[in-house]
Amino acid sequence: MDTRAIEVIIPNYNGTSLIKRNLGAVLASLFEEKNVKVTIVDDGSDKKQIEELEELLSEFKKKSDIEITLVKKSKNEGFSSTVNKGAFASSADFLVLLNTDVSPQKNFLKIALSHFDQNPKLFGVGCLDKSIEGSKTILRGRGIGDWKRGFVVHKKGEITRSDTFWIGGGSSIIKKNLFVQLGGFDEIYNPFYWEDIDLSYRAKKSGYEIIFEKESVVVHRHAEGAIQTHYSPFRIKTISFRNQFIFVWKNIDDVTLLVNHLVWLPYYFLVALLHMDLAFYAGFILAISRFTDIIKKRKKQKEQYKKTDRQLLKPENA
Repeated sequence: MDTRAIEVIIPNYNGTSLIKRNLGAVLASLFEEKNVKVTIVDDGSDKKQIEELEELLSEFKKKSDIEITLVKKSKNEGFSSTVNKGAFASSADFLVLLNTDVSPQKNFLKIALSHFDQNPKLFGVGCLDKSIEGSKTILRGRGIGDWKRGFVVHKKGEITRSDTFWIGGGSSIIKKNLFVQLGGFDEIYNPFYWEDIDLSYRAKKSGYEIIFEKESVVVHRHAEGAIQTHYSPFRIKTISFRNQFIFVWKNIDDVTLLVNHLVWLPYYFLVALLHMDLAFYAGFILAISRFTDIIKKRKKQKEQYKKTDRQLLKPENA
């Protein structure tokens, strides 16, 4: 009998209405699993939201045999810290990471887990995101990453292949012991963005593998998530720029690529000035303010690396 232990980690910030909509689908997708639990880690939501969430979960517990736990943080910190709090405390073999705005389809987990039986080096499996964006449904989940003009750039890839540059932090299955071994999501990226690309990159650079599974399907309503509903466009753009700088400074150790990054910086500063893109300058300043932490993390990470940046990236204009 399969005795693998599975824990679903759902980070939440003022998302009671989303949990009400999607938790039923999460529980239904876990029906065939014997050793499974769901942990919702609350990232300092408003008092009223917490009260409503506790009441909602008590209703779900009456209808399901699956253990549902609510972990409450005293203050809002961000995605990485919130997922890590649940993941590091877990005794499961596998972590299923789902956002509150994600609704998994049946059998999504069984299909993804089958890959771990076949590949001992597998770190994680990314799901196919049926991303609801306005009136359109975009198929996401597989990513492509390259080095271009001094930065790591990423975009959506075709879903016909299983290789991927990263797996999403809101719809993936990860081997728990490897998640802990690599230190989980780096909390320097709080409150959001780039933490899943960072973890995926570090996993691959450490000799592990990640794959995309198009038959493991979730529906993802991005516009309803915590980022879009709680942060201004300027703040979102600033954090995105900040974390893009942090990713390069923390993870890239190929000398040629680092020199290439420095050579291209004046170009980006000029373009930002011409377009009055203050978010770029704000992001750069925020990244500089964390430079000491970045260097410390950079040194510690290198101890586990088995592959080079050139093996993981296809440099253009480098």
